[in-house]
Amino acid sequence: MMSEASTALVPVNRGPRADARALIGLGAALFVQTALALIWAGGAAERLAELERKADGVGVIIERTARLEAQMDAARASLIRIEAKLDRGDGEAR
Repeated sequence: MMSEASTALVPVNRGPRADARALIGLGAALFVQTALALIWAGGAAERLAELERKADGVGVIIERTARLEAQMDAARASLIRIEAKLDRGDGEAR
């Protein structure tokens, strides 16, 4: 009579059908992982494109802010000139 330990060491040959099923299972798992990786990559590309669109919008806002800042500098300079003129008393009220 064989003990349980000796039967555990004996390789079991389940035949070519079992090998084919294992290969099909492995192939299916590889296919599913590849499909999920492609879906993930597509989603990542879309998120990146959205960030690039938002960044383009920020560039426009920065440009407009710079123009407003230049206009404010010009208005401030005009105000300083007007105040200096009023302080000297050069301007007459009309």
